Amino acid sequence: MNGALDGIKILDLTRVLAGPHCTMIMADLGADVIKVEAPPESDETRGWGPPFQEGVSAYYLCANRNKRSITVNLKTEEGRGIIRQLVEKSDVLIHNFKTGSMENWGLDYPTLKALNEKLIFCSITGFGETGPYSHLPGYDFIVQGLSGLMDITGTKESGPVKVGVAMVDILTGLYSAIAIQAALLEREKSGQGQKIDMALLDTAVSSLANVASSYLMTKEVPERLGNDHPNIAPYSTFKTSDGHLILTIGNDGQFQSLCKVLRIEELALDKKFSINEARVKNREELRKVLEHFLRTKTRDHWIKLFSEHNIPCGPINTLDQVFTNPQVTERGMLIQMEHPEAGKINLVGSPIKLSRTKVKMVQYPPVAGEHTIEVLRGLGITNEKITELKKRNII
Repeated sequence: MNGALDGIKILDLTRVLAGPHCTMIMADLGADVIKVEAPPESDETRGWGPPFQEGVSAYYLCANRNKRSITVNLKTEEGRGIIRQLVEKSDVLIHNFKTGSMENWGLDYPTLKALNEKLIFCSITGFGETGPYSHLPGYDFIVQGLSGLMDITGTKESGPVKVGVAMVDILTGLYSAIAIQAALLEREKSGQGQKIDMALLDTAVSSLANVASSYLMTKEVPERLGNDHPNIAPYSTFKTSDGHLILTIGNDGQFQSLCKVLRIEELALDKKFSINEARVKNREELRKVLEHFLRTKTRDHWIKLFSEHNIPCGPINTLDQVFTNPQVTERGMLIQMEHPEAGKINLVGSPIKLSRTKVKMVQYPPVAGEHTIEVLRGLGITNEKITELKKRNII
């Protein structure tokens, strides 16, 4: 059975995380993704670690499955000529070079559009191709700071804290995949490709969601609240006798149920806590009252009891607990693949579940240049020419 994006050919000139995550999503969905690196290899994440498994980086493995890999030297005219030949047969080109790089190489959108008017050209940069920051390189960590995301993460005591993974890269990859697929759908009607200009900073600002909306309404700069929710209480982590649990009480009815289970029904009648607006104003006092009772029993005791009464709650799992969790394993979020260098590798599965065109894991994250000869032969380039290109370090 074919994938949802079967027949779509994607030329992937990205590295590190935002772009590779985007193209892996589409590769999982059946697109033929050709990952292009400079010889011998140019995706920095191949060398990022530890950890390594038989010399293969865990970081690289996380975002590159289901792709074919070729090496092409874009600093040479013959290398760029190979890219132009591939563009003629591609539906999508995606890159994350600094603004101006593709223009300098003659691989900009207007030039490539002349070769293939149906081409969808996606640029991922730190700050986009317009504006005063457009010339600057973009890094997830820096963008988390610039966007305000770090300023609302952490506590008053901790100071600003970045998200535990490169979340802006991940979100930009997701938005890019959405944009590319939207452009592919539109192309069915117009017969035309188009350019997509994606920026990490734009994505990070959009991720501020309700926090940004609240600021825009009040012009009040929010304080760091740690695990507390700015608009709902109790909606945070709470101490038990042996650790922490999460409570996410979303309405007054759930709060009343919580108080009933804790046998403090009078708390739900107190004007300081009876409605959510009051609970938000008095969140610290409410926390002290709740933790006085929660500290008397274990985390698992409370989670079992609350779950029986439909009170939303949960644990804070370590990663060893995550990947042995029966829900995670049942949903296929842990997969194994055989890699020619690393051996058997464990990877995170795809969250996309389609009933007919199921996501498939058919290609391990490729060795750099593993498919160069295969791809070049598909362009009609002879073995003699391929040998010559190798000798001259063009591939």
